[in-house]
Amino acid sequence: MQGMNSPQQEAVRHTEGPLLVLAGAGSGKTRVIIEKIAQMVQKGRYPAHRIAAITFTNKAAREMRERLAKRVRGDAAEGVRICTFHALGLNIVQIDHAKLGLKRGFSIFDPDDVMAQFKDLMPGADKDALYGAMNLVSKAKNLALSPEKAAAYAKSTREKEGAHWYALYQERLQAFNAVDFDDLIRLPLNLLETDDEARAAWRERIGYVLVDEYQDTNDAQYRLLKALAGEQGQFTCVGDDDQSIYAWRGANPENIDTLARDYPSLRVIKLEQNYRCSNRVLRAANALIANNPHTHPKQLWSEAKDGERIRVWECNDEAHEAEKVAAEIQFMATKHGAPWSDFCVLFRGNHQSRAMEKAMQMLRIPYHLSGGTAFLERQEVKDILSWVRVMVNPDDDSAFLRAVQAPGRGVGQTTLAKLSELARNKHLSMAHAIASISVLQQLPTRASNALDQFNETLHQLRQYATQHPPDQVIRHIAERSGLLAQIRSECKNEQLFTLRKNNVEELASWFEGGKGQGIADLASQLALFSRNDKDDAGNQVRLMSMHAAKGLEFRFVFIIGMQEGVLPHEASLEEGRLEEERRLLYVAITRAKEQLWMSYASGGKKWGERVTRLPSRFFEELPAAELHRDGLDPEADKARSQERSENALANIRAMLGR
Repeated sequence: MQGMNSPQQEAVRHTEGPLLVLAGAGSGKTRVIIEKIAQMVQKGRYPAHRIAAITFTNKAAREMRERLAKRVRGDAAEGVRICTFHALGLNIVQIDHAKLGLKRGFSIFDPDDVMAQFKDLMPGADKDALYGAMNLVSKAKNLALSPEKAAAYAKSTREKEGAHWYALYQERLQAFNAVDFDDLIRLPLNLLETDDEARAAWRERIGYVLVDEYQDTNDAQYRLLKALAGEQGQFTCVGDDDQSIYAWRGANPENIDTLARDYPSLRVIKLEQNYRCSNRVLRAANALIANNPHTHPKQLWSEAKDGERIRVWECNDEAHEAEKVAAEIQFMATKHGAPWSDFCVLFRGNHQSRAMEKAMQMLRIPYHLSGGTAFLERQEVKDILSWVRVMVNPDDDSAFLRAVQAPGRGVGQTTLAKLSELARNKHLSMAHAIASISVLQQLPTRASNALDQFNETLHQLRQYATQHPPDQVIRHIAERSGLLAQIRSECKNEQLFTLRKNNVEELASWFEGGKGQGIADLASQLALFSRNDKDDAGNQVRLMSMHAAKGLEFRFVFIIGMQEGVLPHEASLEEGRLEEERRLLYVAITRAKEQLWMSYASGGKKWGERVTRLPSRFFEELPAAELHRDGLDPEADKARSQERSENALANIRAMLGR
């Protein structure tokens, strides 16, 4: 524990009974978790395979595993479960699938699969109605309610409709031997809360639980923690109530207070020393967040220098704001010889990136917009994964319908509708139905032959998968299915074909190194990846939403669009969520290691009309002494202007070779 401060060491040493570590931004919480796991394993407190460290993204789990591997050499750290809540839930469902009424090889439906089912259940419904029904069902599942309980608890007409769709949708999932993401928490929770034998078995498997980003847990996830940790509360929860920014997707920051009520012996340790930001940035962040109520107030501090004052810009409109930010990035990169990856531009909503992208392109500054088309959402990737799903789970009609048309084989929508009807009449899935001669005889000859060939291909691929490693299976599917040939025919040039073929190769690489795991297990894990899990920007300026920036840090940070109605957001104000908006800005501010800029547009257009905008109310909550507003400090502005002029002149001379 060399180099750790006293509160960090206390948190590492505390291994008996429940512990809550309130870890401020940049306070070294991950190091505490890693060191605690290492100490418990090395001192024999718990064997590695009985420790579970739970976090909220696959990326965070991967980084934690890498850091633990460096801290604990050899195979000692191999057995530690480091995963997301959903990955842990998947593991429980895989082991206890029979108790949960599932067959081995079940599918995990992604949001597109779920939407397809609701479209089928609600023909003619518009997008708002579909999303409304899906959200009601998701809400019921996140409360760990079964369809029957959801119906029993429903009071309003809307809740009763939601319970109705929930029951029909769940029947579909059961018929397809499938679960959705919400089930990966609901099903394990119901199992552990109702089955004494299963609960005892899992408490034996997992003796100690560590939860990172605890403030982001919802009610069901907290109950899952309680079910695993037992009455003794053998856990460490690490979180920060000031960084709770996901209430809109179900997170309950009050779970921090609930811990103390449910576990009276709870020990609370605060980590307040910041190892990331300048003191000026921290003083601004502390002053802002002090306006929120706190059960456990914190005051971040640092041994770093004060650094530059926070620059505040008033801009004419979004275009002017973007141009000013892009020019400043170019200037700062030249001045400091800094790589583009040192810079980040943060905004409240993704739509705010448009003007920023245009300004970056004008100055030829390389940038990366986080949250673009995710790798796993690309057509050829989803096509291959649909083949994997129907190979391991023939009951998955959703995967069958995509695979049988990837590539096209002369089986039209009319034939597929007829096949679906015949399969339903025989109480078979569509994949099982095409193995029936009596079913094929009722379909057009050409389509019948194509489906028979498709069935034979599936059979051969299943045999191949039993004898070859998963990465080779992926490559073989691409070849044997005809997908690569189709991609070749669709691409008008070699460059595009190479790009799409490389996507197939990258997918295969994700399946490499799965020790003792078959393609079914690896495909299930892959289904849990989200769009930001493989979001590598390289040496480019990052453009991203404040929500996406959580957990990251940059040398230079620009926060744009700080006007009323944008930050705080108009909808959040209407719903009484000002405190969460303040926490969101707190998260954005504490991403800056060295220097911070804030800007707002005083004008612009709305519905084609010119409007005047007010600066965010949050500016009034920041200490004036830490801010440098343009025009209010003529001396500093003059010095800054001269510095920029000299820098521009030096650039011109360099271009002319003088």
